Amino acid sequence: MERITICHSTAGLKMKTLLTLLSLFLLSASQAQTAGCTDILAQNYNAIATVNDGSCTYAPAAVTASSSFILSDTILETSGLIQWNNTIWTHNDNTDLHIYALDTTNGSILYSDSLINASNVDMEEIAQDSLYIYLGDFGNNANGNRQNLVIYRLAKDSLLVHHLVVDTIAFSYADQTDFTPQGGFNTDFDCEAFIVTDDSIFLFTKQWISHQCTIYSMPKVPGTYAAQRRATYNVQGLTTGATYVKEKNLVVLVGYSTLLQPWFLLLYDYQGSDFFFGNKRKLSTSLGASQTEGISSTDGMKFYVSNEKRTISTIVFPQQMHIFDLSTYTSNYLTTGINAFNSIHIRSVFPNPVTDEFYLPTQSEAHYIICDITGREVDSFTGTSSETRVSAAALPAGMYIIRNIDNGEVAGRIIKR
Repeated sequence: MERITICHSTAGLKMKTLLTLLSLFLLSASQAQTAGCTDILAQNYNAIATVNDGSCTYAPAAVTASSSFILSDTILETSGLIQWNNTIWTHNDNTDLHIYALDTTNGSILYSDSLINASNVDMEEIAQDSLYIYLGDFGNNANGNRQNLVIYRLAKDSLLVHHLVVDTIAFSYADQTDFTPQGGFNTDFDCEAFIVTDDSIFLFTKQWISHQCTIYSMPKVPGTYAAQRRATYNVQGLTTGATYVKEKNLVVLVGYSTLLQPWFLLLYDYQGSDFFFGNKRKLSTSLGASQTEGISSTDGMKFYVSNEKRTISTIVFPQQMHIFDLSTYTSNYLTTGINAFNSIHIRSVFPNPVTDEFYLPTQSEAHYIICDITGREVDSFTGTSSETRVSAAALPAGMYIIRNIDNGEVAGRIIKR
């Protein structure tokens, strides 16, 4: 790779060089906010896009469970999952007021505890934050007119000593004004999935009529609230579970089609809590006609999924736990992929996007490597005590990071077109 230090031999040349560099910098700055699909795994990936506009589209893909095991008959209607304290936690969606701790290797019940001062009309989901576990008794599929929707909040410390302290978060949908009975499975105000962030609860509805999913939000502290509509996305199915990997800025929904064909919906590279405005990748599964209900992951790559027992005609689908490895679809984003690239300042390198060469401001001699989106080193060069001009002619189109290997810091990001 060519390594040339910019020389300034005369005042005129110096001024001309400065003007050239300034124009390149301004051009780079104007291009730095190019909107488009920034996911290299997408069909419409745009190598020069620096702002994800949520437009990414993907080829159909299917995933297979790496292992499955049948659960105890005690939890025939397992309806939600979380992982905490090296254990999987689940519950039933009927009148059962127990929360069950499961072994992560085979799903066997380790122990259970019962909620007090609570009820279970239709408890459909479980979520958590650092201090609490939340149980959502908000299933609304009987007539679509429930007015006693509630989320129970359990202190994790109380669960450890088997004396559950329970608070109540009651809510309604701010835009539901008609409470006329609609009949079974005939409403868009049903919910079986939610997540908890630093300051809010986000509901993901199960819409029987439209087969879409709407996000509602409300505070996560005890009280009574009108959940506010945030956004709607056509998931083309029934959403039944959600998991949130806070550190990775990743939400994954699980659900199934009207023919009980399970699917995952990966939501990532979004800003703030605009979960439906980033990348949305749907994956089908090979579970067959399975009523998937619960999903949990701590790293965004290994996922636990559960399904209720269901009988269709004479065919019995038992209650099961499944393990899925989704790293093929998430590792680029979660490790050195889009998430890392988008957090790196790009204006320190110019011009950007790059065609044949770029300039890197350097203040001292140092050694640098260029890595592709997978983190693989593709080239290296030595910086100087001034701006360093680097050839990029041999790099394929795509995104790259430049790392100073002497101090381990990231020096910039380039987009080669």
